[in-house]
Amino acid sequence: METLKDFFTQLYDVKTLIHTVGYLGLVIIIFAETGLLAGFFLPGDSLLVTAGLFASTGELDIILLNAILIPAAVIGDAVGYWIGHKSGPHLFKKEQSLLFRKDYLIKTHEFYEKYGGITIIIARFIPIIRTFAPTVAGIAQMKYIDFFRYNIIGGALWILSMSLLGYLLGNTIPNIEKHIEKVIVIIVFLSILPIIYKFLSAKFKKNK
Repeated sequence: METLKDFFTQLYDVKTLIHTVGYLGLVIIIFAETGLLAGFFLPGDSLLVTAGLFASTGELDIILLNAILIPAAVIGDAVGYWIGHKSGPHLFKKEQSLLFRKDYLIKTHEFYEKYGGITIIIARFIPIIRTFAPTVAGIAQMKYIDFFRYNIIGGALWILSMSLLGYLLGNTIPNIEKHIEKVIVIIVFLSILPIIYKFLSAKFKKNK
């Protein structure tokens, strides 16, 4: 249990994580969070913003960063789609475990039913939902050509907006890298705000 706790502590220390894994590690993490159902816990938004901050100090190259991470995000979603397309019905029968959250899959399916194909773009900006959305699109037998179009737009918007936000902050606010932990807390809060809103709305309706 202590080992697991240490793992998550190191995983969410994105500043150290980026220094440790470099470009290749960033590609793997972005791919895993968007393409593999077991990647729902990975720190996508905060990782991208922090990488942008590092790029503003010259530690990373902002052009190279986006050039490798946009394809990683797009390919990740494509893999998620085909997982759902090929084994969708079986996933709903699968037992919940540490690396597979059936409840997240069901909630994402409800999200997809409400917003349709545009979910592929919206989901990019919502933790957990972005991991399961492409799989749900595959389960729903969404036409791949339509999925591919949303996938390209969503992947590019997500990577560019998060990394350039960090890059812009780093270039406009002096010494912001010294307060990176505070920036990450704000980014994480903003990214989960839609989930909090949805939870409170559902609870309010239930009570009413």
